[in-house]
Amino acid sequence: MRRRNFLAALLASAPLKAAQRPVRAPSNLKITDVQVLVTNPEQAPMTNYVLVKITTSEPGLYGWGDATCTGSELAVAQMLEEHLKPALLGRNPMELESLWQTVYLLPYYRSGSVHMSAVSGIDMALWDIKGKVAGLPVYELLGGKVRKELLTYRSVGGRSFEEVEDGVRRLMERGYKVIKVQVAPPGAESGYAVPSSPRVEQATREAYEKGLPPAQVWEPEPYVRTLPRLLEHLRKRVGEEIGLLHDVHERITPSQAIVLAKAVEPYNLFFFEDPLRPEHLDTFRIIRQQASTPIAMGEIFVGIWEGLELITEHLIDYVRHDLAHVGGITAGKKIATLCEPYGILTAWHGPGNISPITHMANCHVSYAVPNFGIQEYSVDWKAGIDEVFSAKPVYRDGAITIGEAPGLGVDVNEAVARKRPYVRRMRPTIRRADETPWPY
Repeated sequence: MRRRNFLAALLASAPLKAAQRPVRAPSNLKITDVQVLVTNPEQAPMTNYVLVKITTSEPGLYGWGDATCTGSELAVAQMLEEHLKPALLGRNPMELESLWQTVYLLPYYRSGSVHMSAVSGIDMALWDIKGKVAGLPVYELLGGKVRKELLTYRSVGGRSFEEVEDGVRRLMERGYKVIKVQVAPPGAESGYAVPSSPRVEQATREAYEKGLPPAQVWEPEPYVRTLPRLLEHLRKRVGEEIGLLHDVHERITPSQAIVLAKAVEPYNLFFFEDPLRPEHLDTFRIIRQQASTPIAMGEIFVGIWEGLELITEHLIDYVRHDLAHVGGITAGKKIATLCEPYGILTAWHGPGNISPITHMANCHVSYAVPNFGIQEYSVDWKAGIDEVFSAKPVYRDGAITIGEAPGLGVDVNEAVARKRPYVRRMRPTIRRADETPWPY
């Protein structure tokens, strides 16, 4: 036998090593159940999580997703259990895109925060299953790592410039390169991401005890005057090297947003977040014409195509969608791909009121897309989180990383989670001084 033929025969007869064998899903794999678990590991306000567990016909093969939508948790649970679960039973969980389209189109009157949060939880759980079948972390299925770590940031809020400065310095000592800063305007007893006055804190506790939403008062004019002075103070005290962000949280009028975007230009913000409500997207064109401040937008969007013109007209610089509300990992990857040719970067929403499952999902997508910008992440979780969730991103020196476990890389201790039930703590209602309702 010639040497070439001998080697060919030898290779044909030799068993493949485990790493060489093609990966196949178990034959006739089916979804057998979709379970919903509403839990509050911290037993604290606005930390109710809606978790989705999809089990399959393969023993021990299941996936976890996060369908949390703070303020509508029980509605999302009902949507999952009563309206979307029946369309999943008996289907092949590996047909992820088909299943995403199925549960997206099923209600007919589709989209909205409740529906899309439910879709997001299902999508994450299906990606978790797909990764476990492949024996790979989800980021490998999305194309593999583009970077070794993810630049991150967190927020500092205070009732005075000095309080904010002290918080910035503490985070700089912990290695943060980018920090979000928020301050209460003079005379305000509350605000977004800042400590409330003792009177408002007491009123909030009393409202919670009655099962009612707390009430807060907000006036945009003092805020618009105050923010540039805060940024001037910080640049003088902590220097130009630290990256500073600010979140308007859609609490001002379109004309005020134009004025403020121009006023903060001298302070070189990393980005200026959510200056406008989704109802006022046309004003982004005016902001872009008049100000060079980088703009981030999207955390309140609940669909892949919301705010599409902001991307296609390059009216923003960062997309801020929340993967727990916009359609999960599938939606995030599509949004990032759409943004890439426009040079728009990702900055997925990562607050403390979504579970570690979404934070892990954020990281998987952020690792794999070329146009990553920054990843928000709340580091200092309160007691109870580690008892329920097996993993979460790890912070070190201004960046976060995740491990190499298959799927999303996080499991849930169901027994402990069920002992930490839903806690009714509603978001505040925001009104101006004359009692006009205002955005949260």
